[in-house]
Amino acid sequence: MNLLLHINTALETAMTGISRDNVIIASRENASQKDHASFLQPAISEMARETGIKLDDLDGVTVVNGPGSYTGLRVGLSAAKGICFSLRKPLITISTLEWMALPFKDNSYDYICPVIDARRMEVFTATYDRKLQCVSPPSALILNEDSFAEWLEKGIVLFTGNAVMKMPETLTSHANARISKNESSLAEQVRLGALAYDRKEYADLAYAEPFYIKPFFSGHMA
Repeated sequence: MNLLLHINTALETAMTGISRDNVIIASRENASQKDHASFLQPAISEMARETGIKLDDLDGVTVVNGPGSYTGLRVGLSAAKGICFSLRKPLITISTLEWMALPFKDNSYDYICPVIDARRMEVFTATYDRKLQCVSPPSALILNEDSFAEWLEKGIVLFTGNAVMKMPETLTSHANARISKNESSLAEQVRLGALAYDRKEYADLAYAEPFYIKPFFSGHMA
């Protein structure tokens, strides 16, 4: 049994929702990245009124915590921590890359490589096997024709994410490469959040920070 609030402002589309026992009972989205901060709190208030749920009734809060937009990650985590601090609720942080890979778990692909646009020819990425075990940890990678060669030589690799279109054609046309434009949704966050809640895998409220992968600098991902 769980009643969870979910927050995701890591990428272009912001999502928030409330789930009860892994079922989404209310949700909101915002496709304007520059408006994520102004969208979030009113959306949470609307969902609370719609469902008749008081935030104090929540069992916890999940937040997609990076990598991703530098500003977006700060917006999401700040909101989640504020609610958890004030209501003394547990905080659950979720990897953006794992969230992106989840729809393809137990599929026919040998490896799943989410790729997040980090400007210019750089991406944030990681590699997962078909059981969603991380076999190459999150990193910042400058794309070239040899990127992901190790995994392409071993088996079928599924690439997904908002940086797929900037990948060199030599990669996307490789015999073992597969491309998916399917995007993860709030449902994947609910699944990962509920699993972490059941396992009591909570973040430390005092020390939780966005997972940027690399330091922010001017001209980097907004």
